[in-house]
Amino acid sequence: MMTSLFSSFDPSSKMIQMNWMMMISPAIILPMNFWMKNSRATILKKIIEKKISMEMWNNTSHKEMVMLTMSMFFMIMINNMMGLFPYTFTPTSHPSISMSLALPTWLMLMIYGWTNFFNKMLIHLLPTGTPGPIMPMMIVIETTGNLIRPMSLSIRLTANMIAGHLLMTLLGNMNETKNMVFIMPMQMMLMMFETAISTIQAYVFATLLSLYSSEIP
Repeated sequence: MMTSLFSSFDPSSKMIQMNWMMMISPAIILPMNFWMKNSRATILKKIIEKKISMEMWNNTSHKEMVMLTMSMFFMIMINNMMGLFPYTFTPTSHPSISMSLALPTWLMLMIYGWTNFFNKMLIHLLPTGTPGPIMPMMIVIETTGNLIRPMSLSIRLTANMIAGHLLMTLLGNMNETKNMVFIMPMQMMLMMFETAISTIQAYVFATLLSLYSSEIP
């Protein structure tokens, strides 16, 4: 039962690794604007870009991080949503993919911050107004929290994608005719819920990255 349940997250196939082709879906779905008149999809994309860029500018003052987080938002959102289609899987449900997104970005921020702003990075390890007796403990806690940031980012994204897809798989196995009246409305509601979760998790991932970059001068 458990093997068949988690087989929906298996990226392998018999002939070719077609499932991993889902990783290039953002490049296919979000092409450049080749037409004189914007389509509805392009107008919607630009509205989303404007809203997300405003949110990111509120979190960080680095132009490079705004561009990076917006790109990650669209890539993660599209990969999450593409996993809702039949005969596909969600790449971000694999820890290897989500960690490969979180770890290099976090490592880039840490290397840049500690090599250029060493003293100011040390200040962030001790919150203002901390009593003297607990200062060493706070430094250890802040350091530990900083080190586990990429793991928390990747696990949050992976766990949310796996949970919803497992529930959809369980409901999909209950395909008896007598249960269809009850199962179909639940599956439709769950599909809309998963679509919202796909967008929210991409937004959370991008927002947290921009907040992490705000600690760097």
